[in-house]
Amino acid sequence: MLKVEDYEAMRRAYFREGLSVRQISQKFHHGRVVVRKALAEAEPQGYISQEPRDAPVLGPYKMRIGELLDESGRQRRKQRYTAHNIYKQIQKEGYAGSEISVRRYVGRQRRARQARQAFLPLEFDPGQDAQADWGEAEVEMAGERIMVQFFAMRLNHSRARFVIAFPFQKQEAFFEGHIQAFRFFAGVPHRITYDNLKTAVFQVLKGHNRREQQAFTGFRSHYLFDSYYCMPAQGHEKGGVESDVGFDQRNFFSPVPKVGSFAELNAYLWQACLENAERRVRGEEQTVAEQWEAEKALLLPLPTTDYKACTTHAVKANPYSQVVFETNRYSVPTEHLADSLVLRAYVFRVEILALDTVIASHARCLGREQDILEPLHYIQLLAQRPGAFEHAIPMRRWRAQWSEVYERLLQQLRAAWPDGRGLREFLAILKLHLDHPAEHVEQAIRAALALGAAHLDGVELCLRQLEAPQDAPAALDLSGYPQLQEIGVQPVNLSQYDRLLASAGGR
Repeated sequence: MLKVEDYEAMRRAYFREGLSVRQISQKFHHGRVVVRKALAEAEPQGYISQEPRDAPVLGPYKMRIGELLDESGRQRRKQRYTAHNIYKQIQKEGYAGSEISVRRYVGRQRRARQARQAFLPLEFDPGQDAQADWGEAEVEMAGERIMVQFFAMRLNHSRARFVIAFPFQKQEAFFEGHIQAFRFFAGVPHRITYDNLKTAVFQVLKGHNRREQQAFTGFRSHYLFDSYYCMPAQGHEKGGVESDVGFDQRNFFSPVPKVGSFAELNAYLWQACLENAERRVRGEEQTVAEQWEAEKALLLPLPTTDYKACTTHAVKANPYSQVVFETNRYSVPTEHLADSLVLRAYVFRVEILALDTVIASHARCLGREQDILEPLHYIQLLAQRPGAFEHAIPMRRWRAQWSEVYERLLQQLRAAWPDGRGLREFLAILKLHLDHPAEHVEQAIRAALALGAAHLDGVELCLRQLEAPQDAPAALDLSGYPQLQEIGVQPVNLSQYDRLLASAGGR
């Protein structure tokens, strides 16, 4: 194959030395067609096939690949077929060639289908627009590698970023992500752009119109921002936050964070977002933080109360005083066994209500088929059935965690009243947890044991002294009353009692 130096030599011979095509052909030993081509072009062009090469193995499946690509284009963006998916599909249909051939062909077809798009540079007014999206990343939590879902929002004008992680992308997490973002930004943007996520959109209508989820409409009404939705498969309409999701994965989650809980992870992400705001965007004189500070005054104000970022479910307690939610069972006080109850599911906790009163609150269980029991929910029933104390599961779990001082108290009570009264006295002391903090009850028990008052009255006395301490009264100053100096220290005259008893006996 000729090189550019060969072309240069033939062109110099023709244009500078005046040699003819025939003479150049003889001098350089190239055909006249090659010489004329060198005279027409300053450098050799690469070989371009004029006809497509035969593909005897893949050829019969090219039409099928085209059908799969058409079908993929109608899918949600994150559920479209990869080249590997297409290879596996046509392999089931009889294709016996290599996967790399399929990958190359699919790549060429996709590039041919996607004409290069041009985009306009955009500028946003302060406080007006934001974008929101979801991403996922791997973290090490409590020694275990898990995938977390993170909610990302950005202010389009200042480009301030906010990220918060959750165990899932459910509606309560979607709402909580917004609430925490609004707190972080110190205000609410006037309009937020989304893709067509199910937590907000019930039905995609024509153009940018959407039928929204009723709960999301209520959430939006609480904060009074407008929502805007991208056209299907047009993620570039919120390209800022799409880019942010990738940035967050590469920077906030790399290296993999090692944390003990979601609370610790989100505290780290909050600080990371604050530090990231100190950057300066290309072409801007101010930092992101400086522009964001000026933008805050133009955001919508935060409401006086937060929206309840939860889903609600009607529930009823089973005979074991438990309500079921997502296969897990949460305890409620036994006195509400027959009531109609409502469960509020927040991201990290659940609340159970009777009418408008919260009667139970638990950490939300992310596992399945677990029993989440609060021992105090069963203390009233256990006081009626003390014989079940040793075998009741709530008590067994509590005893595995409580301080050794409780066991010492129980032993002393049982030794003093072995007929069962000691256990009933102990259960009565445990009921003090219903009205007093656990740490106060434990301190009161320790004080009662130290005083040799290991019983309900002794613990209650120590508890009152702990929670409402009273100063000892000051001694009276009797220096101005010499006649009273001897009161309280003079010897007792017992004969007065003898006379009193004699007079009483004479009646």
